[in-house]
Amino acid sequence: MKVTTWNVNSVRTREAHVADFLAREQPDFLLLQEIKCEAHQFPAMAFSALGYEAEIVGQKSYNGVAILHKGGAKVTHKRLPGMYEEDSHARFVEVRAHGMRIGGLYLPNGNSGGDVGYQYKLHWMAALREHAAAMMEGDEDFILAGDYNVCPTDADYAPRALRANDALVRPETRAAFHALLHTGLTEAVRALHPRETLYTFWDYQGGAWDRNIGLRIDHALLSPRLAERLVSVTIHKDERAKAQPSDHVPVSVTLTA
Repeated sequence: MKVTTWNVNSVRTREAHVADFLAREQPDFLLLQEIKCEAHQFPAMAFSALGYEAEIVGQKSYNGVAILHKGGAKVTHKRLPGMYEEDSHARFVEVRAHGMRIGGLYLPNGNSGGDVGYQYKLHWMAALREHAAAMMEGDEDFILAGDYNVCPTDADYAPRALRANDALVRPETRAAFHALLHTGLTEAVRALHPRETLYTFWDYQGGAWDRNIGLRIDHALLSPRLAERLVSVTIHKDERAKAQPSDHVPVSVTLTA
């Protein structure tokens, strides 16, 4: 089973890239972030022609997440449990399929909005931890994958790519990420590639791609039994070299059946 996460930075702009990826890689689930459109604007028909159904949580111009799957998935959540009702950001979608839950997420960046914006990021991370802990207590098998907007260690971003006070690397951010892991989750990439220099994002500015000034901020976290089924992870770096690419690349996790 292959589960892929990809911040596409506008699904309508990147529709052809997504369709090409689906046809070539055939993931069982493709978790998309920053689709940047409402549900009725999502190019579902193009992906349906390739055999994929779409579960969409859209928002006009900003945010937005979706899960593409080959059928049989049932939506369990269209917002992160534990977030306050007035939260209007489209950042979470979760389905149940094949005896497991698959959650796709777009975690707040935290660098905009001053202290309020950063506290929103931490609140979101705390709610995600509580949701993971609840599923763990319920003996669920699950994967939580997406754009976490967190570089867990200094090895996860190029030297001088970020300021020390950037929200992606602040001590409180990293502590919240590690608290999530401490519920019993396994971070798939580092489980198999603990020391490699790997990035999943290269900014459009400053020649970041050509100079390999990247960040590793797209993660897949696995519950214990799924971690035992982990076979491989692939960072599809070649996607960033295409014309009009997203600034993120897909990350695929393959599990035994």
